[in-house]
Amino acid sequence: MRILVTGAAGFIASHLCEKLKSLGHDVVGIDNFNDYYDVKLKEMNAADLQKQGISIFRKNLNEDLSDVFKTPYDYIFHLAAQPGISADTSLQEYVDNNIYATQNLLEAVLEHNADLKSFVNIATSSVYGIEATVDETEPAKPVSFYGVTKLAGEQLVLGLQRTGKLNACSVRLYSVYGPRERPEKLYTKLIENLHYDKPFPLFEGSIKHERSFTYVGDIVSGLAGIIGKEDKVNGEIINLGTDEVNTTQEGINAVEAIMRKSLIIDHKPPRKGDQQRTAAVIDKARTLLGYEPKTTLKEGLQKQVDWYLEKFTK
Repeated sequence: MRILVTGAAGFIASHLCEKLKSLGHDVVGIDNFNDYYDVKLKEMNAADLQKQGISIFRKNLNEDLSDVFKTPYDYIFHLAAQPGISADTSLQEYVDNNIYATQNLLEAVLEHNADLKSFVNIATSSVYGIEATVDETEPAKPVSFYGVTKLAGEQLVLGLQRTGKLNACSVRLYSVYGPRERPEKLYTKLIENLHYDKPFPLFEGSIKHERSFTYVGDIVSGLAGIIGKEDKVNGEIINLGTDEVNTTQEGINAVEAIMRKSLIIDHKPPRKGDQQRTAAVIDKARTLLGYEPKTTLKEGLQKQVDWYLEKFTK
């Protein structure tokens, strides 16, 4: 199969590209290499992909995409987005990158790729709001610009599906971690600060937050499982995560144990938009995709620590 992955130089998408390539698919990526975080990290990911024969278009999804679609695709996995809940990111940036970019991509698909088997939209548990502990039938109640605009992008995709213009589904991911995790995310920042004995900024109350921390390898296996099941998942919203729940404190303890060091805490005021609890309900993913997360938090964090030490400390 020929597959397009958006946001290909990013954390999850780069792993998905590798997974799909390992399954024998022809994989093409697209990424705008923006500077939300250090572009050198994206360049590192892109270099790893290119070594495996995965080419990447370097362009923004809001641009003319006709060149990307000169040869049509069987599947599109849409992971490109403006991530996070940073106060430094404006609403306009979220709108541009999560709504307008998605719409422009969809218009290109309708114009150039009419025979697409499935458009797989990658959404987020943030659409559920403060408590992401429900199944896919519950109404979304996002509280952040990120959650609101990701929900809007999801509905642009599913709106075309509902009108018969596109085969599509949307997958809501839960607290993904692992090698290549963005530098501002919990575990990469935690590992870095532990290694260099730097104070770790901890937002008030976050130590008790509960998360379905899900290893990236399990996530991409679930996503790859959609291939060949496009009729079963057409029109569906699917939660993808783990039903194992850990607190932020338990995550910190695990990394401290792996690295045999103690964290220096820099206490910060509460952060607006933070979810209090996520607990993935993944019954539908099990039924439709045969999905079963296999990686324990300790196993996944060991892999992430190993990756960080290999890539950044030698």
